[in-house]
Amino acid sequence: MHSATTNCGLIGRLNSSNAGPRLCLTKLAAGTPQTRAFCECVGVGAIRGALTLAVLCALLLIAAPPAQAQTETVLYNFTGGNDGGNPEPNLTADGKGNLYGATDFGGLYGYGNVFELSPNGHGGWNETVLYNFAGNVDGRFPVSPLIFDRAGNLYGATYEGGTYDQGTVFELSPVGNSWSETILHNFEETVEGALPVSGPVMDAAGNLYGTLYQGNTNSGVVYELSPSGGSWSSKVIYTSGDNVNYPGSAGLTLDAAGNIFGVANQATVFELSPNGKGGWNSTVIHAFPSAANAYGTFVLDHAGSLYGTTARLGSKGHGIVYRLSLGKKGNWIQTNLYSFQAGQDGSQPFAGIVFDSAGNIYGTTRSGGAHGDGTVFELVAPVGKGNYQEKVLWSFGSADGLDPTSSLILDSAGNLYGATLAGGTGGICVYGNGCGVVFEVTP
Repeated sequence: MHSATTNCGLIGRLNSSNAGPRLCLTKLAAGTPQTRAFCECVGVGAIRGALTLAVLCALLLIAAPPAQAQTETVLYNFTGGNDGGNPEPNLTADGKGNLYGATDFGGLYGYGNVFELSPNGHGGWNETVLYNFAGNVDGRFPVSPLIFDRAGNLYGATYEGGTYDQGTVFELSPVGNSWSETILHNFEETVEGALPVSGPVMDAAGNLYGTLYQGNTNSGVVYELSPSGGSWSSKVIYTSGDNVNYPGSAGLTLDAAGNIFGVANQATVFELSPNGKGGWNSTVIHAFPSAANAYGTFVLDHAGSLYGTTARLGSKGHGIVYRLSLGKKGNWIQTNLYSFQAGQDGSQPFAGIVFDSAGNIYGTTRSGGAHGDGTVFELVAPVGKGNYQEKVLWSFGSADGLDPTSSLILDSAGNLYGATLAGGTGGICVYGNGCGVVFEVTP
């Protein structure tokens, strides 16, 4: 199970990140010298209420120079015990310098948890478990990234559990020094489908969107949850010809006009547009070869171009970073920005990417690098009509992390933050040696 989602936020001095690597759609306030800007973009995390969608996923404009990483620091090693294990979803952050995420497994009952990492003031980080999933009606296996609303509530999804044991969408709300869970929706295969694998993301009106691996007609679906009279109503707004998302694949991305972009079957790029009558029009805007494995959630730039990754394709078949741009005739044109060679440059870019203000691109690969355990890379933006040039900023070596499947977060000083599914020094978990880490790569 792997997933993806997004949201942008301002984070106080935190040496950490925000949610996945997705750049935001419009301008994000730069803040004061004491406030750093972070953008998570794994799909598009929106913020409820007065916040506009433009702020939700806006192109992250930060004044910092591109990161030229020399060192990696493990901020936290998961043990697979009560602290959780295998932190697969992207990280997110609040405005006070704290990081939030979820683990697939571990926790008090073994079904995953939601955690907070906070700087301890002495150069280290402390973990606080906000919620342990008991594996029954409250859900189990939280595979999707978390998003905040403006009131400070967290939203996420569990792959299984709930009333029908087919997955949930939940809200965590701070109550004093603890957090309380509310199940917003229990999925039922015979109604809309089951097994949420990405999302939720939120639009400016507070509606939530995500994907289900199994629809009610053996096809994956995109769902919409809308608040109504203190409860939430569910409807299917898109049905693919097959599973919309293999678990862990691309999430959804919203633009400022309310259009939704996603990938079905790891190869077919679709757009959903409001039809003005409460429904949606669907359009297939691009199709990769069936073996593309397009898992990374899109990032939108200010011109409306989509950026993403595929774990396959390219000159050696080990993945690409690409751009889809709208042509003059209304067609979408694919440009491959970099093709991975499976050597020290990395292989299988699984997650999405993030930009800095100069247009440089940052991301991760699941394998390759100096030790074969994955990389953090930078694609240096060309001058004029040149090509992107890749730099490997860090090669993972198991003890410092293994298999980075989530997107990065970039702060205004050029530091990068992320999580690895496995590796570290915390013992043995579901995915092998090590239970995963949260890391920082510094210039």
